Amino acid sequence: MQKVTFPNGSVSMAGNLYLPDGFDPNGSYPAVVAVHPGGGVKEQTAGLYAGKLAEQGFVALAFDASFQGDSGGEPHHLEDPAARVEDVRAAVDYLQTLGYVDAERIGGLGVCAGGGYLVNAALTDYRIKALTTISAVNIGTSFRRGWYGTDSDAAAVPTLQAVAQQRTAEANGADAAYLPYVPAEPDENTPRDLVEANDYYLTPRAQHPNAKNKFLFTKSVSRIFTFDAFHLVEDLLTQPTLIVAGSDAGSLWMSTELHGRVRSPKKLVVVEGGTHMDFYDVPKYVDRALAEAVPFFRENLAATAAE
Repeated sequence: MQKVTFPNGSVSMAGNLYLPDGFDPNGSYPAVVAVHPGGGVKEQTAGLYAGKLAEQGFVALAFDASFQGDSGGEPHHLEDPAARVEDVRAAVDYLQTLGYVDAERIGGLGVCAGGGYLVNAALTDYRIKALTTISAVNIGTSFRRGWYGTDSDAAAVPTLQAVAQQRTAEANGADAAYLPYVPAEPDENTPRDLVEANDYYLTPRAQHPNAKNKFLFTKSVSRIFTFDAFHLVEDLLTQPTLIVAGSDAGSLWMSTELHGRVRSPKKLVVVEGGTHMDFYDVPKYVDRALAEAVPFFRENLAATAAE
């Protein structure tokens, strides 16, 4: 693994580049961009998948989002969907500058909100030849309708009214307000997946000092709530798409919606017993996802990966 930086406009992006065993700098390799969840960093699940893809012969890049982790951008701790989508395009730009990456064999893998951002980037960046989503989340729809998707979009209005009040307060000198990505203290009303998210992000299981579990309230929410990662997916997504999710994930509805709307070659794999967070680091489920993703990328990137 090599630490790398690459530009995204004026922002310096920080990434970890994973190279296959026996790497030959004069070779030509397929490559995969791994996109982390909201609130995550490159050292967590995106890096896990990138490392395992490298073991299978792919060059793989995990990176921190703009305004997050080791990447630049101010204000830090901003969750900006448009920036997150541009991050994916910038990562593809970077891979295309590497002489040992075949520019015609670049794919993407995204986890949770990273899956939604990857889908949205692929709508307008056909350099991404194939994509895999794992526990996909359409972040704007999820924020508006709730984790289970049972609320109406109009349920977002009270939160947006609170954003307006807080923005006025900050304009008059109040400190910036933050929200947590995952509940700091789950209770009996917390969805199972988010209880497990607390265990992943906020305990030694996968805790990382760069994953602060906070995002700017006013500047992030107003951007997130109007974002739809799947907008125009029926007409603009032309690439082969693999969608992996767990049968017991409260977020499954977003993967099934995506599968139902995609018209390009597609495959939905629902893994029995899996929760949303199981695919972040639980070996049984990570291995199951990779058992689908590796042959999918080999076929659709025409990869000459190591056997």
